[in-house]
Amino acid sequence: MKGFQSQFKDKLHEYVAFRESLGFSYSHHRCLLLFDEYCHTFYPNEVDLTRQLVHGWLKSEIKSGGKAISNKQAAIRGFAKYLGGGAYILAESFCKDVRSFQPNLLTDSELAAFFTAADYLEKPRDPFFAETAGMLLRLLYTCGLRPTEVRNLKRSHIDFDTGEIFISKSKLSKDRIVMASNDMLTLLKEYDGRRNPLCRTTEEFFIHTNGNPITKEQLVDLVCKCWKDANPDVEPSLLPRLRPYDLRHQFASTVLHNWLDEGKNLYAQLPYLRAYMGHEDFRDTLYYVHILPERLLASANVNWEQIESARLGEEVWNR
Repeated sequence: MKGFQSQFKDKLHEYVAFRESLGFSYSHHRCLLLFDEYCHTFYPNEVDLTRQLVHGWLKSEIKSGGKAISNKQAAIRGFAKYLGGGAYILAESFCKDVRSFQPNLLTDSELAAFFTAADYLEKPRDPFFAETAGMLLRLLYTCGLRPTEVRNLKRSHIDFDTGEIFISKSKLSKDRIVMASNDMLTLLKEYDGRRNPLCRTTEEFFIHTNGNPITKEQLVDLVCKCWKDANPDVEPSLLPRLRPYDLRHQFASTVLHNWLDEGKNLYAQLPYLRAYMGHEDFRDTLYYVHILPERLLASANVNWEQIESARLGEEVWNR
């Protein structure tokens, strides 16, 4: 990845190093590289972070079909706050007309069809990828893991006696422990028995026959493939988008529904969900309440006054 080259390059390097020292991910770095390239091309002599510069970059990203606009807004806003002084800070309402991605929460029948498609995935050149598919996707859903967490999972991080799964150095370099259900633990043991003869010396748990871990692109393609196979009568272009992260959102939705069915106070339970999912900010957990169906509105187990009093952040879909 090439470095910064605009008039902001020194400050951009400082800001990225500052975020790294706090344990943040590289998401802002990637966005700011695009901003730097725009500055270097169209404003090569600009030394001030102006409104014209910031708006020009974001509008060019939108016009060109650039993805993750909300992440780019957050990155440039964070950089402006770091600069201080007269740096232009992007308004929270900017690009409010740009539609944010909404997670695709599946029905029980859609979820069942999705996993059935994974189980009957056509074997590619590497037959063990088909073996891995259903197991990886089920763990992603049943434990509410981030896609990077399930891809980077080590065999040594799974306690096959207790079902405890150690998640190491995830977002903000935080560690946590999640519990697999008894059914999921049984499946993990069965998969491990088939995996070991192939890759005894490979630490990554979800692997190909050659021992290589599953990549981000392969996981995205896998979810798309299974989703299409689960809906053979629907034109693929008409299918709503389904991402690996949606299985994490599905987990949160299922947990909240189960708590409602059990008559539990949802607001009192949210700290447990926050800890389990590894959210740093409580507002990230609260957002799941807002995307659930209408049945929540009539539930006495949701304290809406408390929930609405919390200010919700914008960057929630990749947490």
